Amino acid sequence: MGTVTIKQRGVSISGFLTVVAVLVFLAISGMKLIPAYIQDKTIRSKFYEVAHDPDLQNSPANVIRSAFSKRVTVTDITALKTEDIEVTKDASGIILSASYTVKIPIFGNASLLLEFNPSSANP
Repeated sequence: MGTVTIKQRGVSISGFLTVVAVLVFLAISGMKLIPAYIQDKTIRSKFYEVAHDPDLQNSPANVIRSAFSKRVTVTDITALKTEDIEVTKDASGIILSASYTVKIPIFGNASLLLEFNPSSANP
């Protein structure tokens, strides 16, 4: 009788561990990034609320910034200071905008730097 050779199929332990390490790194990075994007979404929605508030349409910039500050006191907005908010007025009404960065440490001395530019013109 002849010998039958069987080819092994599958992933080696080193290949499996490499895939697991990459997936763990991506999962940890994703969990660290999500709060920054949630915070940006909150800022955008509050900008929109303040810009479309009929009581604030003829208010000065400092009153508008104060209204924004009051609306975000419950949320944990740490990336943006009220003095960094730009308030402009045009024919369509008030436009609030800002530009800020968020530095997210990944591990050791490696960090991600995210730049956000929220505006009430595009919620």
